[in-house]
Amino acid sequence: MAISDKQIKEIRDILLHSKKPLFLFDDDPDGLTSFLLLYRWLKEGTGIVVKSSPKLTNQYVKKIREIMPDVIIILDKPMVDQDFLDEAKKICKPTIIWIDHHEPQNNTGVKYYNPRVADDKDNRPTNYWCWQVVKEDRPDDLWIAMAGCIGDWFLPEFTQEFCEKYPKLMKDPVERVEDALYNSKVGRVTRVLSFIQKGPAKKTMSCIKILTRVKGPDDFMEQLTSQGKYLWKWFSQVNGYYQELLRTVEEPKDELLLFNYSEDKMSFTSDLSNELLYKYPGKTIFICREKSGEFKCSLRDTNRNLPPIIEKCMNGLDGYGGGHEHACGVCINVDDFSEFVNRLREELK
Repeated sequence: MAISDKQIKEIRDILLHSKKPLFLFDDDPDGLTSFLLLYRWLKEGTGIVVKSSPKLTNQYVKKIREIMPDVIIILDKPMVDQDFLDEAKKICKPTIIWIDHHEPQNNTGVKYYNPRVADDKDNRPTNYWCWQVVKEDRPDDLWIAMAGCIGDWFLPEFTQEFCEKYPKLMKDPVERVEDALYNSKVGRVTRVLSFIQKGPAKKTMSCIKILTRVKGPDDFMEQLTSQGKYLWKWFSQVNGYYQELLRTVEEPKDELLLFNYSEDKMSFTSDLSNELLYKYPGKTIFICREKSGEFKCSLRDTNRNLPPIIEKCMNGLDGYGGGHEHACGVCINVDDFSEFVNRLREELK
């Protein structure tokens, strides 16, 4: 295990002795399920979804002052401002845990758990490691771990166990994670977990609160409870927006499928890029959303190593990007966007 049994125990011990934990988690299925697994196990703390940026910045320092946590748990955020960590330490001297699986960082003042520190090729998602923390005590939350894993394009070794326990969600194991994501009901659960985080923060947190309390996925998938019906209604509304947007994407004419949109209330860049990669597996997928003077984008390619390509294309431009070998995020100023695209096309030749 790239995050060792000793480290898993250390995480457990810190959380079990916490009195006022604060969870800061990424706004994707991996981040959300990581939070849900830990919170439903610990039954203590405050959860805050970190939207709009791959970096946890100083804007969340005010939450530290409001809550005064004794432990801060950062989940599935690729980058954290050192200033945020330093300010948090000054305010209330919390123990800070950061569990992640993106490119390893070198921040100080934080207990950092990342499988890629020991093995750069081991990028098993954050929720996978959170499942290792809680699985002995919360076996019925296996559905959360499974939905989170496939949402981050990873088929875990407990897939067979999941199929046996939840045959309605996946009858038999599949060989490709994309088949689980787009051709099974557990993939639908993953989409629910993604889409309920779209739109207003208040609506998002209401849905997340419901997920901390549901008995299982049938509560919302079958709308068995009033809260499940509420969650499903919001998901259905968001899914309608998504399907409408998806229908406007044209078939690619060359190696690059480039799609720009300017939706100002909801971001679907990651969801679109993943589904279009499934639909066009031989293409490079670049989905870009314009907002507030910049493009926030998702880049996908099953064959190319993307981070060095992004670094080369971004040289001298106002922006940044990075992530996994075949899936990255990019943020770039609108004035430099066309140049970045031109450079990307050259790299793909």
